Amino acid sequence: MSVILVEKREKIAIITLNRPEAYNAMNSEAWKEITNAWISVKDDPEIWTIILTGTGDKAFCAGQDLKEMAQLKKEAEREGRPYVSTLPEVSPVKYMEMPKPVIAAINGFAIGGGLELALVCDIRIAADHARLGLQEVRQSLIPGAGGTQRLPRFVPFGLALEMLMTGDLVSAQEAYRIGLVNRVVPLSELMPAAQALANRINENGPLAVRAAKEAAYKGMQMHLNEGFRFETLLLSRLRQSEDAWEGPRAFAEKRKPNYKGR
Repeated sequence: MSVILVEKREKIAIITLNRPEAYNAMNSEAWKEITNAWISVKDDPEIWTIILTGTGDKAFCAGQDLKEMAQLKKEAEREGRPYVSTLPEVSPVKYMEMPKPVIAAINGFAIGGGLELALVCDIRIAADHARLGLQEVRQSLIPGAGGTQRLPRFVPFGLALEMLMTGDLVSAQEAYRIGLVNRVVPLSELMPAAQALANRINENGPLAVRAAKEAAYKGMQMHLNEGFRFETLLLSRLRQSEDAWEGPRAFAEKRKPNYKGR
């Protein structure tokens, strides 16, 4: 069975990490498959929103597969060559530029690369038993898929440093308190909540949703006045779309808009 599952439900793609026997840890096969899945849903015009989750009730993702890493290191030493990580240099985690909204449904442990996967997503919903953290320092390493850069952008800097330097895990409730996740729900409500949110997003014009995401992310890297100009540029482009005419027309006709994504 594939280690990465992709299910399409109307305009939603559900990408599931499917290695429950290894707490959905990422091995070389999983990195390859999730990269292919990411490209596929990104390029699919029928997909407007993505949900990323894991199989089972124990782990969203436990990070890099340490057993595979140890085996590869042993093989490299035996052959007298340097060890090469299975994490791709250009991966969907570190350099993910996904224009479509992505929701993480965190169904358990999100550790190391697992939390980095969740940080790549735009919105995070956690099951109430989930625990999150970056434990790489415990193996005398640091996060290698963007964790040192993204975590301080989501939570207060001092708290990010504490998590990075201690390797401690935080509960789902604490993650919500510090702004690391958007909401916490019982496990039985996790996927329904994620799908309901995806459906709410999909009621809007998809081009506008993507433009809002792009404006927010790129604006974070700009001076405020530059951000205003970029926002205006995106808005002027949106006004040329069919959907931008459909929205006001549907409002005037007192009906639900029929957006096409063009």
